[in-house]
Amino acid sequence: MIKLYGAPQSRASIIQWYLEELSLPYEFVNVNLKEGEHRQAPYLAINPFGKVPAIADGDFYLWESGAILLYLAEKASTIPADIQVRAVVNQWILFANSTLANGLFIEAVREKEMPRLLQSLEEILGRSPFILGEKFSVVDVAVGSILAYVPIMLKLNFDGYPAVAAYVQNLVQRPAFQASIGAR
Repeated sequence: MIKLYGAPQSRASIIQWYLEELSLPYEFVNVNLKEGEHRQAPYLAINPFGKVPAIADGDFYLWESGAILLYLAEKASTIPADIQVRAVVNQWILFANSTLANGLFIEAVREKEMPRLLQSLEEILGRSPFILGEKFSVVDVAVGSILAYVPIMLKLNFDGYPAVAAYVQNLVQRPAFQASIGAR
């Protein structure tokens, strides 16, 4: 069974969402950040940088939400073997965790980056219900979780981006989302 190490209001909920989507059994291990558990030797043996989330799959440890999402997608055999398809999945995971997250959540660049990012996503999501087409994938967990946090954490909306708004609304209604991020 996979152990997911996390804390309330951390990116661990993104991993939890994907574990729920995949119906993989897991145990959530709460790392008490206020008590400094993430800076103590037992947890530093899992992630030497003392950040959450991290997972343990038997004796295998992995940290960084994007890397964990990709690992889980591989474990569940949800990514085709084609190298170009895999590269596109990697591209979107990296985009979500760097370009999209930074463009939306770093206040100093938000005014410039948010419209550019959302307009491109609007065009993509205007053609299909999910980022990669007709089928929900790990990419939607990565991108969708960042977008779902915008109204919650930034108190911003998607006025002017109806396809993005519909996409986020579709994602937040998924049972696995409700069991993880939505349960917060």
